[in-house]
Amino acid sequence: MIKLINNTKYFLQFIIISLLLLLFKLLGIKISRFISGKVFTFFGPFFRSKIVTLANINQAFPNESQDFKKKIISEMWVTYGKILAEYNFIKNFREEKFKKKIEVDGQLELEKIKSSKHPVIFVSGHFDNFELMAMHIEKSGIDLATIYRPLNNKFLNPIMENIRKKYICKNQIKKGVSGTKDLLKHFKSGTSIALMIDQRVSEGIKSKFFRKEALTTTIPAQFVKKFNCKIVPIYIERRKDDNFKLKIFKPLVFSKNETLEAITLSLNSILEKMIITNPGQWIWTHNRWK
Repeated sequence: MIKLINNTKYFLQFIIISLLLLLFKLLGIKISRFISGKVFTFFGPFFRSKIVTLANINQAFPNESQDFKKKIISEMWVTYGKILAEYNFIKNFREEKFKKKIEVDGQLELEKIKSSKHPVIFVSGHFDNFELMAMHIEKSGIDLATIYRPLNNKFLNPIMENIRKKYICKNQIKKGVSGTKDLLKHFKSGTSIALMIDQRVSEGIKSKFFRKEALTTTIPAQFVKKFNCKIVPIYIERRKDDNFKLKIFKPLVFSKNETLEAITLSLNSILEKMIITNPGQWIWTHNRWK
């Protein structure tokens, strides 16, 4: 019965999103962003737990006012809507004329990585249109592979996988045991890896995240200890004019003697600072501390 309910919910989501995407293609990116932001603000709370969302924000900002927290939620749903609208036009961001839409701080770091011939681990979280980060790294001439978690919605997932492989990063590795083996294979051959480290994992360690322990991936730390590689944090934010600013941080160098726990905690701390920068542009609906 539960499976039937979930499948019905996912199919309805698929129908609604498919119709929206068709409409957005006709309307163009600017109008689509506006409409999609409004649609998600209204319908989003019906598909995601309000309790989880607010609990997450309370964990991160226990001393902030209710108005501050409501503002984060409102901005988050608008962000979701804009991201959906942009999937229709994601290939445009690969074109030269769209180059001015993304201001890059730290392009030199990418050039150094490219010329060094040594693969690195890029780490980030689901900030606004996070897909543009991997796209830009690959566009910069760095051989890249990303690991992804398939959507729960089995109707939408094939569409998203196709978009990601075709326009964002050709090397898409499915999360799981076989995926980890593929990561090792790619890395050993000189391919850098891009990881989102902000979501709960089934296999990891408990590490403090906004003062509360959360199951966190240890893949970056494991690669450091095995390959003595560098970790490169990367962050993206949307500006008021719907252009973006992408920041590539200087590579982090950890000692192979540091523990998995210490490296993972350090990365969580960096992630926290990124989230605090623009809290309305992060995914508070994810049950991070489950």
